[in-house]
Amino acid sequence: MHVPDEGLGKPIGQWDPHDLEVHPAGTATAAAGSAARAQRALPGYVRRAHDQALAEAVGDAAGGRSRMLVLVGSSSTGKTRACWEAVQLLAAEGWRLWHPYDPTRAEAALADLGRVGPRTVVWLNEAQHYLGHPQAGERIAAALHTLLTHTDRGPVLVLGTLWPEYADSYTALPVPGEPDPHSRVRELLTGRTLTVPDAFGKEALHAASALAQSGDRFMQDVLTRAHAHGRVTQDLAGAPELMRRYEHGTPPVKALLEAAMDARRLGVGLHLPQAFLIDAATGYLTDDDCDQLTEDWAEAAFVALARPVHGKQAPLRRTATRPPRILAPTTTPVTVSGPVFRLADYLEQHGRTTRRRLCPPASFWHAAHTHLTDPDDLRNLATAADHRQRLQWAHHLWRKVSDAGHLDALTDLARMRERAGDRAGAEALARQAADAGEASALFSLAWMRERAGDWEGAKTLYRQAADAGEQLLAPERLWPYGLDARKPRVV
Repeated sequence: MHVPDEGLGKPIGQWDPHDLEVHPAGTATAAAGSAARAQRALPGYVRRAHDQALAEAVGDAAGGRSRMLVLVGSSSTGKTRACWEAVQLLAAEGWRLWHPYDPTRAEAALADLGRVGPRTVVWLNEAQHYLGHPQAGERIAAALHTLLTHTDRGPVLVLGTLWPEYADSYTALPVPGEPDPHSRVRELLTGRTLTVPDAFGKEALHAASALAQSGDRFMQDVLTRAHAHGRVTQDLAGAPELMRRYEHGTPPVKALLEAAMDARRLGVGLHLPQAFLIDAATGYLTDDDCDQLTEDWAEAAFVALARPVHGKQAPLRRTATRPPRILAPTTTPVTVSGPVFRLADYLEQHGRTTRRRLCPPASFWHAAHTHLTDPDDLRNLATAADHRQRLQWAHHLWRKVSDAGHLDALTDLARMRERAGDRAGAEALARQAADAGEASALFSLAWMRERAGDWEGAKTLYRQAADAGEQLLAPERLWPYGLDARKPRVV
């Protein structure tokens, strides 16, 4: 005869949500132990459409009707957190929560489902470990069916989570004449699944913004990255592991990540060529680190960095090569050869904050000059090198841009010559650009003639620029010294 056990599990209010596999958000700085646990606060919760259906199931259970609901969604879309928020209503009414996991999830569930008493939440997070178990899955499904349909054992609430691929596998109809390994699971899940979307919609993002404005530091942080794509929960869940991968990575792993961080913060585009990263990374290693490198160090480091964390993020993941960029009808498309990689948004932001005062090593600039081809990337790095007094590298990078047919880079080179006191060299470069058809270079020449006291020469050049139809009178396109560039010099 069945004898329910009122004591299975413990009161909901005594559970730490992280012990129920709610992903920690953000990064903790305290030491491990009780102090760290106390700081593992949860971000404010944003309710979405699936929360209403979940609330109805909880309401039915509170009203005396046993229910089961399995939330289906991709990794770190907020499924477990939604379940935790939903059962708080039952916590106030003294319900218990049982999370079967010892010695294994399937063994615990199979052994003790018959002991579940009324007013208990059965917590089946990552339900594939229960329902998909090759030996016990069908028996667990049958036991859950019995629990839900025997009125003398209720009310109970069974909550679970599944990735879509598992849900599809368990609910697919069998092929005639072949075994049906999930018949009881399929019957159990019918009408008891609820889809959780991957991203926040407009209303949810608005609610998240309201939380951020009210002081929620988690939302303030995540919305700096996720406001466009809406993958808020994935970002929150993946951040701690991304930081752990970086801080505890091997020297080659850290070197590749820091080279990628520096590239992004200094203006290189999203897609970072593998060859550039490998060559740049060598300067981030100590002599001892270099002595210990194996022949396959780069391959091993990229494999480690490609392993995903929560939310299907990876610290540095390979991505598709970007399509050629057509900058002008006569411009040769920019192509990238070899694999390209993208740095995780969270690590990119971390690098912008923590490395903003650091200058990359010489290997970084050499790798950029050797491997990067996009003129915007090269311009940005040339400017960054100039600001950091890496003047030779700034010269080489601007020269590479100009050699690729982008004549405006010659005016940047001319500016460097002018600043170094080589006025003749500066004028020669500006004249080279002007002769090749870069009308804005005429303004640079005019300004240099004006600085030299050659007013007639300056006036002639300003008129030539005007006759050429050059309308770029914004200060940043004129020679950047001294006089108010907003005042045209044409007499």
